Amino acid sequence: MASTIPEPKSDAHAKGAEPRPPSERAVRVEAHGIDHIADGERHGHPRRLFSVWAAANVSYLNLVTGGALILMGLSLGQALAVIVAGNLLWLLTGLLATSGPAAGTPSEVITRAIYGVLGNRVNNAIVGWLISVCYFAINLAAAASAAFALVEMAGVTANIFVKVVVVIVIAALTLTIGVYGHAMIMKLYLPITLALAAVFAVVAVAVFQHTDYAYTPAEPLSGAALWAVLIGGFTLIGSGPLSYTTSADFSRYLPRTTSPRAVVGWTALGGFLPGAAVGCLGALAATTVDMADPQAGLRQILPGWFGPVLLLALVLGTIAINALTSYSAGLALQAVGIRIRRSRSVVVDGLAAVALTLYGLLTAGFLDTVNHMLELTVVIVGPAMAVYATDIVLRRNRYDGRALLDESPGGPYWFTGGFNPAGTVALAAGVVVAALCVNNLYTGPIARALGGIDLALPAGLVVSALLYAVLARDLRSQVPAS
Repeated sequence: MASTIPEPKSDAHAKGAEPRPPSERAVRVEAHGIDHIADGERHGHPRRLFSVWAAANVSYLNLVTGGALILMGLSLGQALAVIVAGNLLWLLTGLLATSGPAAGTPSEVITRAIYGVLGNRVNNAIVGWLISVCYFAINLAAAASAAFALVEMAGVTANIFVKVVVVIVIAALTLTIGVYGHAMIMKLYLPITLALAAVFAVVAVAVFQHTDYAYTPAEPLSGAALWAVLIGGFTLIGSGPLSYTTSADFSRYLPRTTSPRAVVGWTALGGFLPGAAVGCLGALAATTVDMADPQAGLRQILPGWFGPVLLLALVLGTIAINALTSYSAGLALQAVGIRIRRSRSVVVDGLAAVALTLYGLLTAGFLDTVNHMLELTVVIVGPAMAVYATDIVLRRNRYDGRALLDESPGGPYWFTGGFNPAGTVALAAGVVVAALCVNNLYTGPIARALGGIDLALPAGLVVSALLYAVLARDLRSQVPAS
């Protein structure tokens, strides 16, 4: 589809600044927001995506969720199988990332092709911004928990005032990366990946030495109860990769001619390897120590001097994952229609996440909050991921990035009243079906009929993908963008 829409101005151009050079500079605040990245500014190799996703997944949260599977009553073999299976969903994250080089715009804009201009604003408000801020808060709480232990080791009582200060400091470090943006992320994440890999290699040695490889739960699960926990565990692990419906945000600077297979491979591998490895470490450790309190449990089997190093690594890993989250949440806030610079939108996201974090830390149990939040978000992010992935397949990854920026009524992505019926109906149907299948904070009628088995994740994925494939089947015959 040819487009005569003029190239929109970036944040820097809008303020009358000098045009950005073709290559990004890590020490400069990124000028681009949701605008189109011109071919002259595209650069890099998809292998750089590996460290972006690896640094974000050598994380405390993966350690917690891996250990949680044992606490839920699974055997060691069952827990390891669930961790591997759940992390295979990184392939979907990789598929979505291929749309970045094709369009030269972030996911928050590409999805206008799916939901329409106004429909996509609703999508970004909920899937892009609200859920991202919630994940930011959960991860920030995880980092703060490790930092509280460090403060106690230093002889300082972690009272409410100290906790508030710690949360704010960690958030400030995180938001600094998010504000500087894409080039800073690409610059920092390889050394972060290497540092975290070295720390967790030491953890792995200690865990392997103490693991009870013959572990079985005191009361092994069977029948419907076993299936309920297996599927619930898969949902818990799979919620991680499914939360990244914005993976094109980090691939959009790659040249238009970049191999889609390479983008899928490096993105998926970067998420899968550390996600599965750290999750498995959590499960192995849970056969010996109490992973209800992972920090205290791991310190029982690690050398005494290594405790502070591990805690620092947990904080660093969580900062890495939250910088990505804050970056995408900032783009989502722009895509909602709020006229704000990307750098400032990141700060707004951080303030909201800090407020949620302090509430969660001071009023609720962390592990319960993590489990419920991660499992419930799949009701929305699962169908959203499925619709996006199906659109890429049907459209054969052909997107006109400039045309996507046309928000005017009658524009190519205005559809009907600003909403694309195909995407809107498919997403809504998937969310409704998934909500009926939930067995978490409440038990949906389908879950109740199945004896408590929670099929929210697979049901939402399948219903949304199939329905969108039927409603948007004419995408196969569309002329390639030019």
